[in-house]
Amino acid sequence: MRIVISEFISLDGVVQAPGGPEEDTDGGFAHGGWTHPFFDPEVVGGAFDEALENADALLFGRRTWQAMAAAWPERAGDPFADRMNAIRKYVVTRTLDDADLTWENTTRVPGGEAVARIRELRAAEGGDLLVMGSPTLARTLLDEDLADELRLMLMPVILGGGKSIFPGNGRKLTLELAATATSKAGVQVSTYRRAAEA
Repeated sequence: MRIVISEFISLDGVVQAPGGPEEDTDGGFAHGGWTHPFFDPEVVGGAFDEALENADALLFGRRTWQAMAAAWPERAGDPFADRMNAIRKYVVTRTLDDADLTWENTTRVPGGEAVARIRELRAAEGGDLLVMGSPTLARTLLDEDLADELRLMLMPVILGGGKSIFPGNGRKLTLELAATATSKAGVQVSTYRRAAEA
């Protein structure tokens, strides 16, 4: 399976709380929901539709999984929501147990075993393993050299601080631009893949 990381991201590299004011206020983050003025169904929504179509499973960190599990089941009847609800899901967590996994088709990945288990998933046959949000998990995947593709929805806004997906390990990772599209609101949707070895 290919691991694909899909993120809303600000010009200064922030991915924290794109969906709403109470989504993630860690560190006093006060800009929750910052993506709403820039979302459009064709370019940004289309990027999500395409990513989900190619996915065999979703991979989340605990906080993002909880936010999604609280939102998507009640939206049944919409094709995107139905796909989100039906697809296999994995949640990396140190605190949830199996009894907490109320969103259908969810499997718990214990935090201490996460990197080894994700390596096993990546080595298995199948389509994409799609990561949405989950900045701590995304940063770990990049740090462990487990990400095959980055799909970044670069929003024309500077947030002045917040969570990032990029590790600070000093290691260089070269990518190739595979696709790009720009929305009328100025969102640059760019897909990057691992560069061929020189």
